[in-house]
Formats: sequence, C-alpha cells, structure tokens
Amino acid sequence: MTKMNDIDKQFPEGMEPLENSAFQFRCGPDVKCYMSCCRKLDLILYPYDIIRLKNRLSISSEEFMRRHTRLGASSHPFFPAVMLMMAENEEHSCPFLNNNGCTVYEDRPTACRTYPLERAVDRTPSRGRPKEYYFITHHPYCFGHQEAKEWTVSTWLKDQKVQHYNALNDLWAEIDTLFAGNPWQGEGAGGPRQQMAFMVCYNIDGFRTFAEENKLFDQFKLESSLRRILADDDEALLKFGFEWLKYVMAGQGRLIRK
Repeated sequence: MTKMNDIDKQFPEGMEPLENSAFQFRCGPDVKCYMSCCRKLDLILYPYDIIRLKNRLSISSEEFMRRHTRLGASSHPFFPAVMLMMAENEEHSCPFLNNNGCTVYEDRPTACRTYPLERAVDRTPSRGRPKEYYFITHHPYCFGHQEAKEWTVSTWLKDQKVQHYNALNDLWAEIDTLFAGNPWQGEGAGGPRQQMAFMVCYNIDGFRTFAEENKLFDQFKLESSLRRILADDDEALLKFGFEWLKYVMAGQGRLIRK
C-alpha cells in the first residue's frame, strides 16, 4: 500500500490508475508461472496480516514474529517495517508454500490478496476523505495477464476479499503517519515508547497481557459490549490499541479517560 502524500501526490512512474477499466488476469495450477510469485519476496506484513496468520497457524503473535518475520526499512526512518522472512532454501520461497500451493490461502497477507493490483491512497487533508487508486502490476515471469478472465477493480477486490484488510490497514496507516512525525521524544530507535508501540501493533497477545496486568480497559470509558470482546477478539483489541497509541502519543483519538 502506497500513501500518495509520500510520493508528492504523483502516481508511480509508468503506472496509471485503472479507475473503472477492465483488466485480464487468472492464476491457478494450470498457468505456466504458478507459484513463481511466491519466491524471493520483499513482502511487508501489516498488523492485521499478522493477526490472521498467527491465528491460522495457532501460535502466539510473539512466536510468529520470531519465526517468520524480519525488520526492514519503511517509508520513513522513525519506525521499521515488518517483512515476511523467506524460507532458507535455494529458491527462498514463502514459508507457507508447499508443492500444492499456498497453505494459508484463506488468511494470506494483503499483498498476496491484492496482486496483481497495487493500491495507493491519497491522504491529503485538504482533499477530505482519503481516495484510493489501483494500478495493474506486470512482472515478466507472470503469465496470468495472458489469461482471458476479465475483472474490474471492484470485482477483483470482492472476489479476493480485500476490502476488510484494507479497512484495517487504513487504521494502521493513520498510526504510521503519527510515527512518521517522530513522537519518541528523543529516546531514539528501540526506546521504551517505540517498543511499546511495536508491541501494540505487532504482538497483539503481548499487548492483551499488558492491558490486563495494567487494568488498561478500566482507565477509559468503554461500552460494556466492547469490554467483553476485548478479552479474546484480536481485531477489536488492535483497533483499541491504535486508539490508545493516538491518545498516549498525541492526545488524539476517541478514547476518554474516566
């Protein structure tokens, strides 16, 4: 996901938004390049991606981060990106790939789900509600573009169930924009505030333990229905965590202290 204000509101070079235009694409075992795109990836994982994957694998978020991720450079220097770590084999394949294909397909990350499209979001405040654009990506190894199956952006997003991922990723983008302002009060990379923020975003199980031990939910005016589901609903807790980070780092957001 590209934020348009990070590229001075210009479209990526050589790419034009699809808008309502149709495109051709199909992927499957009978397509010559099948699974070629699942190797040697620099694939960013967003917080909701990690929740879906760690629950699919029935492991904790901390264990998932340790086993399957590495840190990489993000669009700004004040908070790292989390990348999927490739398998240590000759092909450097995705760790969730086997001879039959993707073993986590129903919970695959945003980037895999969106491909062959790329999404960009214009968050310019003066333009009001953020506007999204989609571009078609072409890789020389991909024969899927030669298939006759026709899509529009809307039919592709619906078929691949991307919309819910995008909604959660947009909430994350608000937090990352906050981080881009360097709110760490001079403590530098890896300081206590940044470690706390990293836990909220990427270690949801660790954040739940922290919240319970520090009676965090008791400190704010929360609806009783929300309090009940925060105990075991990772998505709800992630949304609360984002609001909490806005509150403690910028005095923003919707949380109200008791």
